[in-house]
Amino acid sequence: MGRTSVKDKINKDKTDKQNNEQEDYVPFKSVEEAWFWFIGAQQAHNDGARYVAGIGTIRRPCEPVDILKVLDTLYRKRRLLRDHLLVLRHYGRRYMAPDLRRVKEQRAYYIWREALDRISPILEKKGIVTQSHWLEQEQQKQQQSLPFSYEGAGA
Repeated sequence: MGRTSVKDKINKDKTDKQNNEQEDYVPFKSVEEAWFWFIGAQQAHNDGARYVAGIGTIRRPCEPVDILKVLDTLYRKRRLLRDHLLVLRHYGRRYMAPDLRRVKEQRAYYIWREALDRISPILEKKGIVTQSHWLEQEQQKQQQSLPFSYEGAGA
């Protein structure tokens, strides 16, 4: 009754190890954070670095190729257009999102937001990005719709 076979013990050890490894991963807090990480990883790869999963200071729940696959899928389904990819690449290389307050970046800002809004649900579903609470999403949308910030005004 209380006997366990060697196979059962090995399988239990494997699942315990997998569960511990999954708990060590730190998902991204936002889609933008995931995007900038992806761009950095791609630039390092282009410069000759090799990506090895789990070696960084923070273990992530994906590899750069996983985000690339999401982009490819959305592009093939025509949910992301060439303009989306160009804006994501341009501002990703700058490690800075387009600023709505700058006249020359306003169009890019809306394209950037639209692209990240389309990428976000997929990354959240895969556990790559933490799912934000609906109230946080509404607050972010309200802040993004303001042409400039009022923080620190009237001090």
